[in-house]
Amino acid sequence: MVYSFRRYKTAYNPASPTPYKLSRSKIDLYIDCPRCFYLDRRLWVSRPDSPPYTLNNAVDALLKNEFDLLRKNGEKHALMKKYQIDAIPYQHQDLPVWRDDIRKYTGASYVHKPTNLQICGIVDDLWVNPQGELIIVDYKATSTTRKISLEDEWKAGYKRQMEVYQWIFRQNGFKVVDTGYFVFANATKNRDKFDGRLEFEVTILPYKGNPDWIENTIIEIKKCLDSDKIPQPNPNCKYCNYRREAGQKINAKLL
Repeated sequence: MVYSFRRYKTAYNPASPTPYKLSRSKIDLYIDCPRCFYLDRRLWVSRPDSPPYTLNNAVDALLKNEFDLLRKNGEKHALMKKYQIDAIPYQHQDLPVWRDDIRKYTGASYVHKPTNLQICGIVDDLWVNPQGELIIVDYKATSTTRKISLEDEWKAGYKRQMEVYQWIFRQNGFKVVDTGYFVFANATKNRDKFDGRLEFEVTILPYKGNPDWIENTIIEIKKCLDSDKIPQPNPNCKYCNYRREAGQKINAKLL
């Protein structure tokens, strides 16, 4: 199957002088499993796609619309006042590019000179404080009865996402506050009837990013991409384990 997003991306070619686009999600893929990453970027065999998160995308779009109304007039959102965040939505001519409103699948980016990798990330929002420093903001939609937090193990990817965005903007010369914010829209489940609508409780969680891991990881990724040797899988990778076990079963049947 040829996935539609591949119209905008190409497999890595070690001989190409053109900077190679590497999204923050592919960085996360490398961290999750180097073999799956290599298959995806070098050999052009991706993990199966998951269904699109259409409800999450709708929440993202509505939050952007809401903050954009205030952005035009340089006004604070009520949530900023509630959580005592001294900032306003950031106005910049390149914001549509950074948020990928024009569907170029790049977003904010920076070419890492030592590796010639173009590190990319599509941001949800940017706020700015009175000192002119940027604040990275990411929207998340969920539905849970548990207290909203960043402590779940699988949310480590959220934190890396924030750190990559902070790193990209710093590399592009912007002053970026260490603390970014996750805006969680949590669909409540305690209503008696659905009535064709969802109600959300919105929570803002701060996160102080630590970008120290990024530089070495990019260099590791470059070595991985340049190698002709397929890396070892993560022992806990369910995709690699499935391929291995399926292959063993198929080979046993063929013998």
